[in-house]
Amino acid sequence: MGKGKLQKFAEMETFSNVFQYPFSVIEERPFDMKGQWNEWYFHNGNPIVLELGCGKGEYTVELARLYPDMNFIGVDIKGARMWTGAKKALEEKLSNVAFLRTNIEIIDRFFGADEVSEIWLTFSDPQMKNPRKRLTSTYFLERYRRFLIDGGLVHVKTDSLFLYTYTTLMVQENRLPMPFATDDLYHAEGLDDDTRKILSIQTYYESMWMERGLSIKYLKFQLPHEGELAETDVEIPLDDYRSYHRPKRSSLDAAK
Repeated sequence: MGKGKLQKFAEMETFSNVFQYPFSVIEERPFDMKGQWNEWYFHNGNPIVLELGCGKGEYTVELARLYPDMNFIGVDIKGARMWTGAKKALEEKLSNVAFLRTNIEIIDRFFGADEVSEIWLTFSDPQMKNPRKRLTSTYFLERYRRFLIDGGLVHVKTDSLFLYTYTTLMVQENRLPMPFATDDLYHAEGLDDDTRKILSIQTYYESMWMERGLSIKYLKFQLPHEGELAETDVEIPLDDYRSYHRPKRSSLDAAK
């Protein structure tokens, strides 16, 4: 690990807005604040919104600026990236922001029933070769149900046509309410006020995708507590890239 990363990890230990519970830690030390985030940390009754896979925390911080009457928690396992957003939030004295460094696979260990109102998935890895790892798969949706309010919103913003198509098919397969979806967010018509607000948030990687000529896809759907969830069985064309200026890993053309 480089010296810069070590310094960031050491500094993060002093940040009042960061909670670090990777899998190895929580196995030995349960998270006592589960179900008590508003009472113990935010000290208000405002809705809690998660950004899962928050990276540098740009989106978490910007959402907190736009919606001061809501509480935002950025979640990621990569602490050196998270340091950027956590430090910015502290410098700007944003009291409605927190960061949780942990594995998203165990996210349900940190929040109680009905504790979270909305979830944001911003530019998640589409995981084209492994359906279980996709953040809109049944594996994760079942976990979200354990702490998301009944009918709570899940927002998906992505450059990946594969992930957008997969998530749309999942929503249709499970008959989940979907208030809005577009495969070209910045040229879509009929946007509501909240959707227009998010256009003002543009992360570093999002800018790169747009410079490359890729359209940004966005959809939001509701996740009711009732009903058995099923995976889609449709073959979906794979993206022809995996990250900026890098070709796709797989030689396959489609996947379920």
